[in-house]
Formats: sequence, C-alpha cells, structure tokens
Amino acid sequence: MTIHREIAKVLGTLPAPDGSPLDPHAMRAGEAAQIPAAEKRLPLHAVDDVTAQTRAGDVPVRIYTPTDADTFGLLVYFHGGAFFLGSLETHDHVARSLARETGRKVISVGYRLAPEAAFPAGLEDCYGVVRWTAAQGESLGWDGTLAVAGDSSGANFAAAVAAMAHDDGFTGITHQILFYPSVDLDFDEDRYPSMRENAEGYGLETAGLKPFNAFYLNSGADPADPLVSPIKRQDLTGLPAALIITAEHDPLRDEGELYGRRLEEAGVPVTVSRYAGANHGFIQNFSWIPEYYRAFEETAEFLNGAPKAAK
Repeated sequence: MTIHREIAKVLGTLPAPDGSPLDPHAMRAGEAAQIPAAEKRLPLHAVDDVTAQTRAGDVPVRIYTPTDADTFGLLVYFHGGAFFLGSLETHDHVARSLARETGRKVISVGYRLAPEAAFPAGLEDCYGVVRWTAAQGESLGWDGTLAVAGDSSGANFAAAVAAMAHDDGFTGITHQILFYPSVDLDFDEDRYPSMRENAEGYGLETAGLKPFNAFYLNSGADPADPLVSPIKRQDLTGLPAALIITAEHDPLRDEGELYGRRLEEAGVPVTVSRYAGANHGFIQNFSWIPEYYRAFEETAEFLNGAPKAAK
C-alpha cells in the first residue's frame, strides 16, 4: 500500500535533509513550540505531576488516571525521540490516549536525555520508575497487572527494561507494548530489507539513523550490548507477553518484526501488527487518522486479553 494520503500531505511540506549537524537544543525548542495548550488536550479524570524516588535518583513522572475506579492496571510509558528528544509534554497526547482506551493508570516517565546524560542514565531512570511504580502499588490502586510501553527509542527502553526486570527476578511486568521499536542500533542498511525499501521519502530516513542516534551511542551505549540493542539478547525466554506494532513505510519495520518472531520462538506470547500505509512515528504524529488511532484500541485489546503473570 502506498503511504497514506494524509501522511503524504505532511511529508510534502518537510524540507529535505541538508546534512547539517543536529542541534539538540534547537530541535527540542522546535518540538516545544508545537505542544498544544492544556485546554485542547484529551480530558481525563486526573493528571498529576509527581516525582518518583528511585535507585537512579529522582525522576519526574506524570500519572494519568482515566476514571474514578478503585483499582487499575498500571502502564509505565517511555516516550520516543532518538534518546535525545521528546518529553512528558511532547508525548502527553499519547499517554492520554493510552489511558483512555486501555482504562489503565498510565505513568509517563521524564527520563534523562542524551547527550547531557550518558548511558545508561535514561535506561536506569525508566527501570527505576517501574520498580517505584510496583512499590507504590497500593496507593496507585494496582490490580496486579503492570505493562511497559514505548514508541521508537522508548520502545527500545521498554524491551530493555523488561529484560532487566527478568534478570533481577522481578516478575511484576506482565505485558510489553512496543510501537515501531528501535531494537537494533547497528544501522548497517543491508541488515534488513526495510532499511532499503523505506530509505527515503517517509519522514525517518535510513541515512538519518546514525546521526540521530549518535548522541546516545557516543555517550557510551554500545550497539552490541543487549541493553542497547535488545534484539541481540540471546535468551528471550520468560519475557512478558508482547504486542509489537510496526509501520509499513518505516526503515525499522523489519527489526521490530524479527524481534517478535524471536520472542515467539522463545515461547513468549506475541502479537505483531503491521499498519499499512503508515510511517515511523505515526502513533505520535498521525493518531488523529482513525485507522491509526486504532493502535490504541489494539493495545487495549491486547492488555485485556493476555493472561496475568505472577507478581
């Protein structure tokens, strides 16, 4: 299927990459300028900014409570942004939609960003908040199910956090949701057909993968490390049930789908769902298109249908 016509319209307005060095501060400012006003955001029962006290230090989190129910499944969400972009604000609409559609209390994590914070600072923040969330279970009305979710680099963190928890003997995570995950930071364009099929013209370009992720990799993240490239983990047995959502026109499509096959081969319950006509980032950028908002509804179906794991 060709790229969705509404996405094509937006892509047609974007300037062509000119090879200039990336400026994190300018790019973050550009993102911040596009954040909608609070009164224009999806209303929920409650949205609270708090500080999670973790082994990695204090981490800002935003808690989204969808209804006035007494108990909730919990979902800890890690925003995308190539490890150096994104914030609680830029992905606020994603967290709100996840809360509304799943009926779960969503804890969005304001983890530290590269290049200011070297690896593994951001990852440790994410894992720390998961453990903090479980420790706060009673006050959060936890019903015993705990999901981790993320988009793009946030999905990288979600997969890595699931592995860290498994290795620590922490069995509280029952589900993982990976939206167009970046799970292999070895950006050899010959590794996956989608790297060449979707190399240019779809927003995220294959040639841009190395410079966009350089801030993270240059901070000490080794692509051969399974905590940096989760697909390189040898033993995937015992990891939480997974929903992996990919985009047809995404250079990262094939690595996400391969990760799903490897999880399935390891005996992990997996659903892999490819969204036709979509590009990388569609959860954040194009969820206003009904067929792509469907990803939030599919997430709800996955969470409500997968079995609970022991705490």
